[in-house]
Amino acid sequence: MEALLVSAGIVALAEMGDKTQLLALVLAARYRRPLPIILGIFFATLANHALAAWLGAWITNLAGREAMRWILGISFLAMAAWSLVPDKLDGEEEAKSARLGAFGATLVAFFLVEMGDKTQVATVALAARYASVAAVVAGTTLGMLLANVPAVVLGERLLRRVPLKAVRLSAAAIFAVLGALALIDPKLG
Repeated sequence: MEALLVSAGIVALAEMGDKTQLLALVLAARYRRPLPIILGIFFATLANHALAAWLGAWITNLAGREAMRWILGISFLAMAAWSLVPDKLDGEEEAKSARLGAFGATLVAFFLVEMGDKTQVATVALAARYASVAAVVAGTTLGMLLANVPAVVLGERLLRRVPLKAVRLSAAAIFAVLGALALIDPKLG
């Protein structure tokens, strides 16, 4: 349960102001069909984060416990720094999405935009940290939905009221604490 809750919380916070959240706004404005967009986000995230979590579990088995403690600690500290940097959406994803319809555009765009994104990297690190890949994938997918469904449904009105700088600082603090704990306490790594 801890893996699910921590994964959901971290990804929901890290996603605030992220390029995929901006993409959700663009798709919602373009298609004005929330359900296919939300389903596209769900399936794209599920596939992307399942691959990322599998990679994290594989790396854990390959590297060994002590090496993973250091890799995780440094990774979480790097994620803390990365969380402080706001994202901007490239126009290229929007142009590709026009031909596919709301669901297809969201599915393809979210899967591709999420490649190498901080939430995907966080999923790799979380899967390396926790024994349950399924709980991590469920949590990170839930976190993506918690951050993006309001963006799709409520759009820009909601995002104008959310202090993104405070959210980025909160996400950075959580990543920093997780990184410090992994480096300090060998049992947590």
